Amino acid sequence: MADDRSDEAVTLRTADGLALRAQLWTHEDPVATAVICHPHPLYGGDMFNNVVSTLYEHLGLAGVACVRFNFRGSGGSEGHHDKGNDERLDVLAAIEELTGRWPDVPLIVAGYSFGADVSLAVDDRRIAGWLAVAPPLRVVPMEDMVAGTDPRPKRIVTGSQDDFRPPDQAREATDRWTNCEITAADGANHFFAVGLDTVCTTATGLLHELTDH
Repeated sequence: MADDRSDEAVTLRTADGLALRAQLWTHEDPVATAVICHPHPLYGGDMFNNVVSTLYEHLGLAGVACVRFNFRGSGGSEGHHDKGNDERLDVLAAIEELTGRWPDVPLIVAGYSFGADVSLAVDDRRIAGWLAVAPPLRVVPMEDMVAGTDPRPKRIVTGSQDDFRPPDQAREATDRWTNCEITAADGANHFFAVGLDTVCTTATGLLHELTDH
């Protein structure tokens, strides 16, 4: 694959009129697109978090056009934190950005921690699959996580030593979800100082599943 990528700052516009700071890794002919959502902004989370940055680079190098952004009220984005509610509009704004540029390739919505929970609560026909890293499964009510009852694939990675929702608890919480697989990252806690290779392997698997690339 030719190295046709470029990395640029963009502004996302939400349906309720906010401007969000974002970064876009583009390709002329991407195999897929991906929205990547960061952890809790009230605890230091932003689009340059280690998990988000790893996914952004890993998927970008695999030929995926990626957008990462700062949720409302954080990192130069307008608005105020809304406990995972209106943040769903932020994810939809990122989806609009990608599908407006590349409407005919699969779209992955990925998130880490807070961003994972918010992502799982976003229902849009343009989503091909979800990748959730260390979802606490409590930021928004479980009944709001519409992805759970959707037949499209959900791939969850959680650390074997996760402090908030270890693998066994994650499996119990999602045991009725359709097309959902949970992978444990050996030795990782919620913050993934180790275990990012498992995150990347899972992301690659989902990408192959959706694109045959």
